[in-house]
Amino acid sequence: MTTASGSHRNEPATTADERDMLDGWLDYHRATLVWKCEGLQDEQLRRTPLAPSGLSLLGLVRHMAEVERYWFREIMLGEDLPELYSTSEDPDGDFRFPEGAAWAEAEQVWQTEVELARQAAAGRSLDAVSQAGSHHRGEVFSLRWVYTHMIEEYARHNGHADLLREQIDGATGD
Repeated sequence: MTTASGSHRNEPATTADERDMLDGWLDYHRATLVWKCEGLQDEQLRRTPLAPSGLSLLGLVRHMAEVERYWFREIMLGEDLPELYSTSEDPDGDFRFPEGAAWAEAEQVWQTEVELARQAAAGRSLDAVSQAGSHHRGEVFSLRWVYTHMIEEYARHNGHADLLREQIDGATGD
């Protein structure tokens, strides 16, 4: 599928094996978030048009960078990494940013985390168990669970992105 601005989203295969299906859906949802942000100026991406919510497209991209980093690198690989945006003092720091926060920087951080997530998953069985437990309850997770959760996380936030984009410039679409 080609978007209005010419970028491409690959429809997930309908008959792939489990791993290719999960990769396909996760990449589809990653591309959907890119699509929802395409063609907008930094000011529009920072806009929070759904008062009283503080959600913005820029905030969603920053949030998904943290989510990619957390699940694939901190949990699956057990890496001890510093926080990107959120802290214990400001757990919603991914959604709060300075007035002049730029899309280019947030997108680059997010795309880097996506690529590192792909590398973290590459060559691992879907049955592989995480090297670290969750920060909340200490549970470990299979890579299959992480994929499924990431698809759910993107799908939910892409719904938010649909509403934000429509409020910003009227653009709609799946």
